[in-house]
Amino acid sequence: MAVSIAIETPLQDEVKTLVTALDAHLAPLAPAEFNFGLDLEEMAADDTTVFVARNADGKAVGIGALKHIGQYEGQQLGEIKRMFTDPAVRGQRIGSALLEAIQARALSLGIERLVLETGVGEGLAAAVRLYQNHGFTECGAVLDYPASHYSRFFEKKLSA
Repeated sequence: MAVSIAIETPLQDEVKTLVTALDAHLAPLAPAEFNFGLDLEEMAADDTTVFVARNADGKAVGIGALKHIGQYEGQQLGEIKRMFTDPAVRGQRIGSALLEAIQARALSLGIERLVLETGVGEGLAAAVRLYQNHGFTECGAVLDYPASHYSRFFEKKLSA
């Protein structure tokens, strides 16, 4: 499937629909206090860039976000947030295209290390494979996330 990836506002109905679907997917996988997603207003903040994948008809079929944390432990840090692909089009490398766009943006902002938190279990196995296939390695808890058996953490060092 040919998709285009662009930076867009999260404050639009199509993105809201994808975020709602992501939240519904995540809700049964962990207690609410271990779901750390940004809401639409947080996604619209100046420190966050939202990417939307659209199919040839212009329909939004995936999202992903980059939150620029800034200087953290001696390096510029970015966090990947809200990665989701419409289940109807999974397996067509849309997640990879989004992740590549996020990484390119991170490099352009001078971010040296990307981190992310994701859940555990079969419901997130495809996401974990995506991150691992793109060079992310598992690490300990990052930022202010609690270490728990509901979360897995990944990182990737970037270089220009």
